[in-house]
Amino acid sequence: MLIGALEAGGSKMVCSIGDSQGNVLQRASFPTQSPGETVAQIVDFIGRFGVKALGIGSFGPLDLRPSSPTYGCIMRSPKSEWSGFPLLRELRTALNVPCAIDTDVNAAALAESVLGAGKGLNSLVYVTVGTGIGGGIILGGKLVHGMVHPELGHMLMRPARNDSMPDGVCPFHRGCLEGLASGPAIEKRWGLSSRLMMPDHPAWELEAEYLAQMCVNIILTVSPEIIVLGGGVMQQAHLFPRIRQRVVNLLGGYVASERVSPERISGYIVPPALGVNAGVAGALLLGAQALGQDDF
Repeated sequence: MLIGALEAGGSKMVCSIGDSQGNVLQRASFPTQSPGETVAQIVDFIGRFGVKALGIGSFGPLDLRPSSPTYGCIMRSPKSEWSGFPLLRELRTALNVPCAIDTDVNAAALAESVLGAGKGLNSLVYVTVGTGIGGGIILGGKLVHGMVHPELGHMLMRPARNDSMPDGVCPFHRGCLEGLASGPAIEKRWGLSSRLMMPDHPAWELEAEYLAQMCVNIILTVSPEIIVLGGGVMQQAHLFPRIRQRVVNLLGGYVASERVSPERISGYIVPPALGVNAGVAGALLLGAQALGQDDF
């Protein structure tokens, strides 16, 4: 049984065909253009394969309240053409198959929980650190939704004393995580893309400080069994030991769990086991879930 998967990004759309175990058989990508042009391309590709369902992991913010008249819509977006666009409804109508939608980072969190680093655990937090910063939360084996979906990237930080840019670059908040630690924040502060920085660049100590603060906030509020850090910035593998050490220091022995001890924290704050495939695997899992959720 074939399932369609859409990773809907602000700059690129990735369409895949796979199965409920997260295996990808076909894939195509194209730039994100106007909603009309983009949806036509999505439908043209996915419609060729006779899929039984579609899972969508999308950029947001999204309306994820099933009772809402704008459920499945992209809400306020820097891409003005997409603000208010009913992505779920348009794709479900065009393809005439069960569809499920969630944020792109929630899709990745679901995949890591079911198939990846959190397999066998009941709770997980997945954070992607790249052009933006976002997080997905799994508790009791289920994705967390509330008033809106979690926006971990906009938690407020304690600016480091040596930060030349303590207000960050976020247009909404001063000193939030995304404004201080995203890829654009790193480039703005140092005048150099993180991809071009050597491991001994001073940027990384500052980056580890903010990501460690984030992890401590997550540990003290959500208390997950594992934290998974993905995204382009986290391709810098040398960040992980720096973050882990700073987390231990910031916790100060307060949390009574061996998982965050100096000896075991390397197995607690980890990269995604599925690597760059977490998003597509999560979208396929959402599609599989839709087969039992939508009444067609």
